[in-house]
Amino acid sequence: MTTPEDAVTAFKEGTAMNCAQAILSTYSPKYGLGRAEALRLALAFGAGMGRMGLTCGAVTGAFMVLSLKHTLGNEPGMQRKENTYDAVKKFSEEFKARNGSLYCKDLLGCDLSTPEGFKKASETNAITTKCPKYVKDAAEILEEMLKK
Repeated sequence: MTTPEDAVTAFKEGTAMNCAQAILSTYSPKYGLGRAEALRLALAFGAGMGRMGLTCGAVTGAFMVLSLKHTLGNEPGMQRKENTYDAVKKFSEEFKARNGSLYCKDLLGCDLSTPEGFKKASETNAITTKCPKYVKDAAEILEEMLKK
């Protein structure tokens, strides 16, 4: 059984693993996507999508998990798309309610896309101190949503 702690452990212990990879690789085997493939697929989504400070990688990783979940059903393609979009919206609302934003630069308090922001993140250990909470929150929200 996968738990939010498994995703946090993957993030903390994974060599060069980002938040999107931690979420997707933790949950993907349940939906037929191997861990190695999940790590390759999610690589570009870390640090707010390629270190641009946009949508948090834990969030985009969760979006990918929700896509996997909702494309396994027997519903027609359009219904699967609507179910996925509804789930993404619900996830986003809950994550934002917990953390105030979906955006990496807001969550970390610095913009990793700039040299100054990257330096600040390094000096304050923002990634190692803040990101595990966002990975855990994303996983907890997923756990609730995947039960349904």
